[in-house]
Amino acid sequence: MYESGIVAENIKKTAKAANIQLKDMLLALHLNKNTLSNMYNGSMLKGDSLARIADYLGCSVDYLLGRTDNQK
Repeated sequence: MYESGIVAENIKKTAKAANIQLKDMLLALHLNKNTLSNMYNGSMLKGDSLARIADYLGCSVDYLLGRTDNQK
């Protein structure tokens, strides 16, 4: 369905564009520091974690999933 590596890359790209350090974001959201690494290796986030990341980055979950090019 959705490739976790692509979702991880979208998270990384969006955070970089907003000048957000990934480690700071993961710490603030109480997510494991290896979350993105795990995603690149095939693990997918739970829906609530993905929603919290989207809220933190100011974008939609659909954008992170690659379902739309519109961040909002």
